[in-house]
Amino acid sequence: MVELDRHGRLLTLRYLPPYRDLDERAYLDALIEIGRHECAFALLVIFAGGGGLSRAGEREQALWFKATREHFQRQCRALAIVRPDANPRMLETFRRLWSMPLTATSDEQAARRFITRHMEAA
Repeated sequence: MVELDRHGRLLTLRYLPPYRDLDERAYLDALIEIGRHECAFALLVIFAGGGGLSRAGEREQALWFKATREHFQRQCRALAIVRPDANPRMLETFRRLWSMPLTATSDEQAARRFITRHMEAA
């Protein structure tokens, strides 16, 4: 299941069970929508750890990162990624892409606190 919700300046992207055949396309389409977002926002991304992308999906995601990098950097005020396997190496990878405040954690509540802190400061 893939959902992209908007609550004020907070965008929440969920990629969670039950996984479906069309989830990869829905996830990539959600990235496209996020990449077109014109107002300042914070992004909370919640992954359950399954539902990985195909090779073609990984490529499309990488192209999205490249194509939207500058726009995403300007518009996104904070990014919190929730994954069961979150680790410091993952965080380093994302810090090479963007310089906005970001965190990667397995704790959704900690991610929400992080987003709230940075939205209040923005």
